[in-house]
Amino acid sequence: MTPVATFAALSVPISLYGSSKFQVRKSCKARIGVFAVFGDEGGGLVEKKSQWGALFEVEDPRSKMPQCKGKFLDANQALEVARFDIQYCDWRARQDLLTIMLLHEKVVEVLNPLAREYKSIGTMKKELAELQEDLTQAHRQVHISEARVATALDKLAYMEELVNDKLLQDRSITVGTDQASPSTSAATPPANIVKRKPPRKSFNVSGPVQPYHPHLKNFWYPVAFSTDLKDDTMIPFDCFEKPWVVFRGKDGRPGCVQNTCAHRACPLDLGSVNEGRIQCPYHGWEYSTDGTCEKMPSTRLVNVKLKSLPCFEQEGMIWVWPGTDPPAPNLPSLKPPPGFQIHAEIVMELPVEHGLLLDNLLDLAHAPFTHTSTFAKGWSVPSLVKFLTPASGLQGYWDPYPIDMEFRPPCMVLSTIGISKPGKLEGQSTRECATHLHQLHVCLPSTRGKTRLLYRMSLDFAPLLKHVPFMQHLWRHFAEQVLNEDLRLVLGQQERMNNGADVWNFPVSYDKLGVRYRLWRDAVNRGEKRLPFSKST
Repeated sequence: MTPVATFAALSVPISLYGSSKFQVRKSCKARIGVFAVFGDEGGGLVEKKSQWGALFEVEDPRSKMPQCKGKFLDANQALEVARFDIQYCDWRARQDLLTIMLLHEKVVEVLNPLAREYKSIGTMKKELAELQEDLTQAHRQVHISEARVATALDKLAYMEELVNDKLLQDRSITVGTDQASPSTSAATPPANIVKRKPPRKSFNVSGPVQPYHPHLKNFWYPVAFSTDLKDDTMIPFDCFEKPWVVFRGKDGRPGCVQNTCAHRACPLDLGSVNEGRIQCPYHGWEYSTDGTCEKMPSTRLVNVKLKSLPCFEQEGMIWVWPGTDPPAPNLPSLKPPPGFQIHAEIVMELPVEHGLLLDNLLDLAHAPFTHTSTFAKGWSVPSLVKFLTPASGLQGYWDPYPIDMEFRPPCMVLSTIGISKPGKLEGQSTRECATHLHQLHVCLPSTRGKTRLLYRMSLDFAPLLKHVPFMQHLWRHFAEQVLNEDLRLVLGQQERMNNGADVWNFPVSYDKLGVRYRLWRDAVNRGEKRLPFSKST
């Protein structure tokens, strides 16, 4: 579900690489993808080196590139190919920078007073316009080169990690074999030594959903958008198996109280909000935002108070703290990045446990198979999908898709998607894309079988779209289309899980972010003081 409803509205085929000037050769073994980049441009670039010549006397590495077309490479050979890629990117960047410097010299030459005497104003304007266009193109090429270098470095780090893992695994197998008796009559070594493999994971997600652990409640949770909570309205919701209702008091600040009248247990959201108090529709009892009953018509007022939760408003969202620990002093920031405008805020109630929904949102590899009728229609299936992330982090980016993604505890997923024009993906990273879409998904655990989903979509282009009438309804329609493609699968998972199946039975490399979320949640349930993948660790 992650690359959003918006792509359903704007469904166009994906383009993974922005530049057609580069040929990409792939070599792989054991599912390791290596991209060797060769340029076909640069022949006769500029021979003049000016005063910067010494800086650019770097040999073109393409002549030393191993000939590996059509061959299968082992991990070390693949690593060598990746290093040649980086050397080429460095050489290409130097040539681009040299071009800019030489163009700068040409501009100075055109503006030289001596040369000005021999050229008309029209000629000078034409030459300056041409030089400006060349300079702009050169700057654009430098930015592309920077992005390629960053991508190549990320891939190199990823491959080094795979090579190290392979070496450790081979060493473990060798040690286990050496410990066996050399005699042919000796007993066969245990299978767990000869076929030793690194552990895949340390968690199990199977069986009926267990009651939520109290430690999971000790976080700030977004429950509603500020635009939905007017002065005379209320918003009911469930959180960790209990019913709550938020409304605004006399001072305009939101409050959250138990959605059950203290008198006869009538749901308060069936009533109304009067002068900053919520009124029960049964006998008219009225409660303030801290749960105190301030009116009891037709009887003597007694001291009655409903349970309430700490409640604050920040950056267009209403937050509550459902735990028993003292609330954290700071609320997380979920506002869109600078330059983005919010175009849609949608709330849905879904019949699925919130952990399964988060698993789905943190996975992009399923898109070409699941979302074939909406945003991923026409997508090709990549030969290798990876999520590249720091060793201790809950954020990173997808390769080959230009999508950055982050899990933000306890239940939020943020993603930024690079698009060239409405509905079309481009490039290998968001930095190579001119326009972007930003998403926020909040998966509030309502009950063990229900999730309250808050979805916010922002764009850094097309600002007039937000003023188009009924656009919010159109966004919701497309969001529901994408969501329904996911729901039929996640509901099937939930049914199998409740019957004992492990929904994380065999994770693979592109499941990295989902696995880290599960490890984080297990650590919370165990009450660990230093949680894994947090910024403080």
